[in-house]
Amino acid sequence: MTLFLVIVALAVALPWAAVPAADRLAGLLPPRAASFVLTGAAVLLAGGTLAALVGLLHVPFLAGLEHMALGRVVADWPAALPVACAAGALLAAQAVRLALAARRHRALLARAWELTGAATPGSDLLVVPGEEAEAFALPRHRGRAGRVVVTEGMLRALTPSERAVLLAHERAHLHGRHHLLAGVTDLATAVHPALGRLRTALEFHLERWADEAAARVVADRRTAATAIARAALAGAGAGRYGGGRYGDGRHGGGRVLAVDTGPVPQRVQALLGPEPAGPQGRRPRLAAAAFCVAVVCSALLAVGLAYGLHEYVEYAAERITGR
Repeated sequence: MTLFLVIVALAVALPWAAVPAADRLAGLLPPRAASFVLTGAAVLLAGGTLAALVGLLHVPFLAGLEHMALGRVVADWPAALPVACAAGALLAAQAVRLALAARRHRALLARAWELTGAATPGSDLLVVPGEEAEAFALPRHRGRAGRVVVTEGMLRALTPSERAVLLAHERAHLHGRHHLLAGVTDLATAVHPALGRLRTALEFHLERWADEAAARVVADRRTAATAIARAALAGAGAGRYGGGRYGDGRHGGGRVLAVDTGPVPQRVQALLGPEPAGPQGRRPRLAAAAFCVAVVCSALLAVGLAYGLHEYVEYAAERITGR
């Protein structure tokens, strides 16, 4: 039983070590690859945490597989029932957080679509009247195709070439389905507190992904950098759409995929340099190795958890029925 609890504790504690490794690796990769690494890490680590808690929850009840009375098992292992109750309480709390997060995302998306009611449609572009300078990608909702939403204030703040960068940036979000990666990672953060760092990192890399796509469309990295900086400056303090959030900003919740999201100075600096290539040198290999070790450890802990449950039931059966 002690070994089993140690395995579970390691599975729950692993994200605190794996998240920095994943974040470090993402920083050495091109934005697209970094986004997938961060999303995959969030899903795997959240899944491992859930598996550990589910395993703990089932410990007392596995005695029924060997036709053992629960009372006799608890008498031999008094910690089994309290630990299972604690795991059940955590799972219930996580379920509530996941449900609230999903509901919040739906509400914010619906609110954003409502606020575009006065927009002037133009293919995949919705131009909203108003002085605020805002632009964001609005994902598909209830049969309505995804749209790029931009205010008249933002269009007036940019030159024609900068507008082309802005629209290419937001269209990259739509075409890459970045909202799915962001949504999955946001839900994973409800499972384990350590995963919040992955959500913040993913937000930055998704914007960098869209920045690079826009730079390729206009074939001018300096123009792209200027447009991102000018759009972010114009959009600072925008309020009607929540300053880069779905809805009106009072709901809280997931960030919209907007041009002014994330640390803009770092994004501009990256655009002023060469297009990012694949990782080279020793440091990326070390970061990749650390990340792979964390993922392998997560898989091994899951296997160890299943094996520990099996051995626990077998041992309990022999000890109790052998009396």
